[in-house]
Amino acid sequence: MYDDFITKNAHQVSQIESTLRSLTYIIPGRFRDAEIASESIHSGVQLLSLYHDTLLRRAHKLTTKVPLPPSLSQPAPTPHGRYTRFWTLKSTLYRRVAYALQIVHYVELLCEMAAKRRGERIRWRVIVLLEAAKALCRLLLMRITRSRPLVTPILPEREPIPEQPTEEDEVEAEFRALEEDDEDRRNSTGELGQRKGQLGPNGEWTMSRTGMSLPSLPAPGDTSGYLLSRVLTSDDIKPAATLLNKLQGRAQAAEVLHILAPLIFAVALARSKDKRKAWTPWLLGVGAELAARQLRDRGLRTTPLEREEWNRRGWAMGWWAMRGAFYENVTKGMVGGVRSRMPGLLAGILEDYEYLWENYHFSTSS
Repeated sequence: MYDDFITKNAHQVSQIESTLRSLTYIIPGRFRDAEIASESIHSGVQLLSLYHDTLLRRAHKLTTKVPLPPSLSQPAPTPHGRYTRFWTLKSTLYRRVAYALQIVHYVELLCEMAAKRRGERIRWRVIVLLEAAKALCRLLLMRITRSRPLVTPILPEREPIPEQPTEEDEVEAEFRALEEDDEDRRNSTGELGQRKGQLGPNGEWTMSRTGMSLPSLPAPGDTSGYLLSRVLTSDDIKPAATLLNKLQGRAQAAEVLHILAPLIFAVALARSKDKRKAWTPWLLGVGAELAARQLRDRGLRTTPLEREEWNRRGWAMGWWAMRGAFYENVTKGMVGGVRSRMPGLLAGILEDYEYLWENYHFSTSS
């Protein structure tokens, strides 16, 4: 019953999940141990959302086996969706390792908060153990995909379930078809008279008998863009496994170094005496990331999905400004200056998050 409810109300469930996630953004600092309560809710919602994704993916797979009317057809999947769905369905080991990595990512901060109550030594052992587990999972995924780079997220993103036509819609469509085919309603030339249709919200015209949709006409100055949006590219027809190239030599070493960079930073930070002001762990972590970008083979023919992933990793480099000695010596003062110019409510929320950034390793984990 629960699975059927989630499948039939996917949009409402997504809204509820988004609301609960938003609630966790304002809980920190409101009461004693609020950060643990907030992270418990956030981790629980993320894990439940992961289960919902599994249900909706299974339902989506079943609906794709049934031919749908053209008006209910789904848009073409993205390259990321095609690639991750291919490996999820092809390899059971990939699916299990990917789920394990996703679960660790969802609960890592909560585990760190619980370990901190047992002491700093236990906390840093847990941090290193979790980073090692994530690195191991990523290396396994790289091996399973035959030395292809990892994508983020590693599992297919949630897709809406196409609405199935109801029994009333089918009866109405049959009635309209019989009505239009009635000999008494034909004109003298033998052609059908005026037919009724329906104008969609985006300007598309849905024909009543066949259910086919005619797209809206483009703006006068956007004809070329309109035509290009309907042209199939090579990525639309190539096999899903070839959307990412196999890595060899320097490119493979760059991917391994990128995977190990968070573990290198965590181990160096755990062994450091002054964890807030020591520059060595931060320099090692950033150096590993920069070396990975330099080692990447520039001569390798990159695909759009690969370029998208490396662009995302480039933006994720910004998180290093919130970590270790760089945050303590540089970013912290900048954040304090911004907070002093903000209204009271926003300044209070930012101050609460400063506590997380300063005291928990995984609060700034990319």
